[in-house]
This record gives sequence, structure tokens and C-alpha cells, in this order.
Amino acid sequence: MYAFDYHKPSSVADAVSALKGADDGKFVAGGQTLIPTLKQRLAQPSDLIDLGGIAELNGIAVSGDTVTVGAMTRHAAVAGSADVAGAIPALAALAGGIGDPQVRNRGTIGGSIANNDPAADYPAACLGLGATIKTSAREVSADDFFTGLFETDLAEDEIIVSVSFPKAEKAAYVKFDNPASRYALVGVFVAKTAGGVRVAVTGAGQDGVFRVPEMEQALAANWSPDAVAGIAVDPGTLNSDIHASAEYRSHLITVMAKRAVAAAG
Repeated sequence: MYAFDYHKPSSVADAVSALKGADDGKFVAGGQTLIPTLKQRLAQPSDLIDLGGIAELNGIAVSGDTVTVGAMTRHAAVAGSADVAGAIPALAALAGGIGDPQVRNRGTIGGSIANNDPAADYPAACLGLGATIKTSAREVSADDFFTGLFETDLAEDEIIVSVSFPKAEKAAYVKFDNPASRYALVGVFVAKTAGGVRVAVTGAGQDGVFRVPEMEQALAANWSPDAVAGIAVDPGTLNSDIHASAEYRSHLITVMAKRAVAAAG
């Protein structure tokens, strides 16, 4: 690790101020990505701003038809929340399948979506449910938030404060994961929402998480696994690596979509 100055602010305003005063500062949430990067000396921030002491970033609240999760809420807390399980069971199940117990007890929802790893699970939930991401400066729809591989619409001095998920009539997330990392080779989140059907795919796209309009249209007309059985995503838009070819990922998207629809009921 390279040397850096460490800050532990107690408010969002103090965290933003610390970042603005740094030459090359970085926020750290659960540290599941940043700390290994620092250990390998792949990053050299001048300052590290730890968000763990900011109480307003933690917690889960259900109000009406919306579940709001604070940015520093751990995956394990979402997975174990009776409120989440009662309102959006698919979200609780997704959180319970992230990584392993160590990761779930350290990793945070804000850190996950801010990093926007192409194989992360939470981006699929955000896009699949049509979530709204609240930052220290504004509110952004999930459709506008995820902009590319490891890229989001966040400004450098913005902090994710919370994520609000609208309840869905039906929803489910199914993934085909790497047995070692438990990252999704392909993960598909399907939801029938008040605004229509949404299908979000993670783990496969060259630009990260994405929606599949053809599947959404088919499911809007006929909510059944058979409706998506004949729909395939173009392999030319998908990742190909040592874990799976683009063609295999295309096949998995259709299979996982069918399973997700069946799981949603």
C-alpha cells in the first residue's frame, strides 16, 4: 500500500468537504474492491475518506410502496431484513446470494452500485425494479445512473445516500455464478412493476448491466417462461472471457430469464 491521509467524517457534508480538500481523495464504504486495489498498489489516493461513521447513510425503511436502503447498509442486513423480505422478497434473496458471509457482512449497497462492477448483483436489482438513487446532490433514476463498465453518472464529489426501490407485483432474480467468486457469469432480474415489465441482466454485457426490451415486451403480453424461451441477446454485445464465451452467456441469459419468471410466479 502507498501512504495516504485517513479521514472518518461523521456527516455527508464533512465527507464531501474532505474530498474537495484532497488532491486525489477516494471514498471507502465496505472496502471490498478498494482495499484489495490499494494492497496491490493499483491505486494511489492522497486521502481515504471512510464513510463508515456516517449514521445517516445506514438503515432500511419501508414507506408506502417504497423500500429505501441507506448506502452504507450491509448486504447481510438487507438479506436478513423482515421488512425487505415482506415488501420485495426478490431483493432480500439477491442480497443473500452476494459473495460469501464475509463479503455480505462488510460490503454495502452504495459501494456496490458506485463501483458498478459488470458482474455485481445490485445493479440488476436497481435496473430491474426501476430504483431511484439519492446522492448528496440529487436523485437519479437507475436507467440514467449506470453509464458503462465500472462507470456511473456520479460526479467526483457526490456520495450515494440511499437507494429507493418501488415494490413490484412480481419479481425474482436468478444467477449462474462462478463457484469460486460467486460473481454472476449471468444474472437476470425480472419484475412486473406499476410502470410495466422490466428485465435487467448483469454479468454479461460489455457495457455492464442492461435491460432486454424484447423480453420485456414478450412478458408484458404473456407472463410465462415460454414467452422468453425463443429470445436471445446478440453475443456481439456480450463479454467473452476465460469463464464463459459470449455465445454461452447469450444462452444463459435466456435460461436464467426463464427461471426468474418461473420463480416470480
